[in-house]
Amino acid sequence: MTQIFGNFIEIPPASNEFLVIAFSPSSIPIKNRWRNNGLSANFMADYVTTFFPNNEDDLNSLNRQNEIKSAVSFIGNELLENAMKFSDYALNKPITIQLYLKSDRLIFVVINTITHQVLEPFQLFIEKLINCDPQELYVEQIEKSLENESSSGLGYLTMINDYLAQLGWRFETIQTEPKIVTVTTMVQLVI
Repeated sequence: MTQIFGNFIEIPPASNEFLVIAFSPSSIPIKNRWRNNGLSANFMADYVTTFFPNNEDDLNSLNRQNEIKSAVSFIGNELLENAMKFSDYALNKPITIQLYLKSDRLIFVVINTITHQVLEPFQLFIEKLINCDPQELYVEQIEKSLENESSSGLGYLTMINDYLAQLGWRFETIQTEPKIVTVTTMVQLVI
């Protein structure tokens, strides 16, 4: 069974430039993984900026390169943290992050398995995210996070509000007994 939420598109296999990084969830404890998430996101940002050369005499090109680098670093880190936090580690399936460079946008794709305990709450949050005003939901989620509720969703809301990103998800049940669900998160960023 497959479910699609938000702005999810299929990426053609022969896509221009792309970068794929895969992580084995069992290689190191998740608490040690946080530093690697930031390093991986920064690597992706450095990689992408090579396609946007700057002219030191042109302030606009420097600003554009810095904006793209900052956006890629933030989005990549948030996507990796979410994937690491909510993956089903019992399955020992790799977590991958892919970054596609198109003529008019960057497309991030993260694939991981998800535990059945967080599947329904996550899908309910996605429905709310898709159907609510993102600015109002951002304030609501900040208030909830102050009350120590877990899973704030602020990263997704920041992507939408600050970077005007389009988000989409695909949930695929790849096995029914026991139930195994793969979630593919997609973030499209116009450049």
